[in-house]
Amino acid sequence: MLKSNTYRHELKYCISFADYLALRARLCHVMKPDCHTGPDGRYLIRSVYFDNFNDKALREKRCGVQKREKFRIRWYNDQLDPIFLEKKMKLNNLCLKLSAQISPEECRALCQGKWDWEHPSKLVQELRCKMTLQQLRAKVLVSYIREPYVYSTGNVRVTFDSQIRSSLFRRDFFSSGLPEISATDGPGDMILEIKYDEFLPEIIADLLQTEGLRQQAFSKYSACRRYG
Repeated sequence: MLKSNTYRHELKYCISFADYLALRARLCHVMKPDCHTGPDGRYLIRSVYFDNFNDKALREKRCGVQKREKFRIRWYNDQLDPIFLEKKMKLNNLCLKLSAQISPEECRALCQGKWDWEHPSKLVQELRCKMTLQQLRAKVLVSYIREPYVYSTGNVRVTFDSQIRSSLFRRDFFSSGLPEISATDGPGDMILEIKYDEFLPEIIADLLQTEGLRQQAFSKYSACRRYG
């Protein structure tokens, strides 16, 4: 399944909790909460990221390679149905995401490095091929809370991500009570992400204006690999 058939703009900012409160107070009058959120307007995201023995995806991110890709498995609110394999491709500030639904059994098999089974999705077939040729393996579990807002004109999506945590060296990604550690410098640090198609509507751009806000090349995967 194709999430988007064109590259979208993606901007990221590290913000404080005070910035979050100010921005949310403005945006909520114009943007709508994402329809998939719970009563509190948020949901939990867990993603298992893949990389090779030489940490190719990690090194390309840290070195600022402009064109790169990475694979991950993602699920929401600790529910393994649905669960998705995703491939995210980056080209400067543009991104394209491909997605295919997989079963919990297939998810666990991929995380264990087992791929001796068939799947109709070309994306799953591509990962299996790269697990053989490039030695891609599941590396780390990344968890965080997302609060998303949408605006139809320009297909804008603004998200606030908090409580970003890493599973460190553990590979039993689906065990209950898996120990995690914060991947940000401060407990209140958050990531603001802005995604849109061809243009960002002026009304949204104006609402996002905050003193000291600077675009940064932040990667949750890279942040969660800071300890190993």
